[in-house]
Amino acid sequence: MADESFNEFVREQLAGLGVEFRRMFGGHGLYQGEVFFGILHRGRLYFKTDDLTRSGYEAAGMGKFQPNAKQCLSAYFEVPAAVLENADMLCAWASRAARCTK
Repeated sequence: MADESFNEFVREQLAGLGVEFRRMFGGHGLYQGEVFFGILHRGRLYFKTDDLTRSGYEAAGMGKFQPNAKQCLSAYFEVPAAVLENADMLCAWASRAARCTK
């Protein structure tokens, strides 16, 4: 899926949460109000994690956000495809990610 169509798909899936998409990292940052909780980058979606939520991403074999060989944001993990494909599940994971930042 091309980056723009993927970005639009994610926007549609998260439409009910009032998520704002801001350009950053050569992609987009996802915000709920002023809370930064996600990253859209090169056709992939990453959510912020904490000690309670990280295990769900790791159990699905998902990796950390690494925009280049020298940089890694270890709190952000790629969202599993099964979650992306289910709007209700994606919204639930997004809400949990937004709470990780508080």
